[in-house]
Amino acid sequence: MQFIRTDELKIGMRLARPIYSKKGVLLFDRNSQLTPQAIDSVKNFGLLGIYILEPAEPLPPMSEEDLEFERFQTVTVFSIQEEINQILSTGRQKRLENVSDAIIRQYRHINGRINFYQNLRSRDDFVCRHALNVAVLCVLITQRLNVKIDERTNTVLAALVHDIGKLNSPVESMYNSRISDEERQQLWMIQQQGFELIEDALGIAGVAVKRICMQALKAQMDFYAGAQSGNPKLQTGAKILLVANRYDELTAMSLNGESESEIKAIKELLEHPEIYDGNIVQTLIDSVNIIFPGMSVELNTGEKALVIKTNDKDILKPTVLSFRDNTILDLGHRSNKGIEIVDIMKTMDNRYIMDNDTLSKLGLGGGKK
Repeated sequence: MQFIRTDELKIGMRLARPIYSKKGVLLFDRNSQLTPQAIDSVKNFGLLGIYILEPAEPLPPMSEEDLEFERFQTVTVFSIQEEINQILSTGRQKRLENVSDAIIRQYRHINGRINFYQNLRSRDDFVCRHALNVAVLCVLITQRLNVKIDERTNTVLAALVHDIGKLNSPVESMYNSRISDEERQQLWMIQQQGFELIEDALGIAGVAVKRICMQALKAQMDFYAGAQSGNPKLQTGAKILLVANRYDELTAMSLNGESESEIKAIKELLEHPEIYDGNIVQTLIDSVNIIFPGMSVELNTGEKALVIKTNDKDILKPTVLSFRDNTILDLGHRSNKGIEIVDIMKTMDNRYIMDNDTLSKLGLGGGKK
């Protein structure tokens, strides 16, 4: 599956993911081929691009829960847009707390890992789709950590408004995955200006929500300035927002089509405990599928392999089947010390497709997805 920019779409390409209308109506199903009319529709929607299946790639499985995740995202993001625009134009919100409650209700009862699919984005809804993703991750994390209800609510609200200032931003780099230090400083200033709207717009909750946003941004600024923050005084909501925000920033689609894999994103979070709380990062790992059976990966030895069993103790060291000589390697075993996954395979070259049922039939287990 590849992300293809809208201006690079071609007739006959197959959709990897469904496309829904603002009201949640299915417009284009998975595996359907792009027609001239479909390409025109994608352009009219203003999408940065869409996910396309490679020529030899079979259609990846998606459960009903996965499809509902996509539909819910599409519908909810427009509610978020309406509320954020209301704040920007009047300084008040009408039902943002209702939107937040709906997101919490949708995801608070999930105990296992979910497939956290990145949603399609346009310039118009880029910030709001990011806000929604961060809010969903915050729900999953706060639920697993048994965060108090009021703090969970404030954290999810903070996720929805933490980038409100960017909606008035002329900075084009906000749509890209890689930005310069100067552009980052511009965006931080814009974010800080947006924080001034939060307290008045959210009433009683505004003070707490604003504090979470400000603490998280200050920690980011300290980190990029080289300061050893790791601030124990950060409240839990700010620590969670930092992790959820960065994970989505790294894995989201961008204007230049570049994004990091979920594996690369998790590695970055794990490598910087001075800003990303280790317990919260682990909770994120426990909440979303990062590595799962059937995934084709690259190892730090240069080998390519197929994941056949996950490792809950160390996500980067599952049991794999080497493509080089068909040997099975338990990367968690001491005999394979130092070997770990560095990334997913980027193309279909030498990639095997195998689902959990196939792995079970082969007597290889497969682990819980």
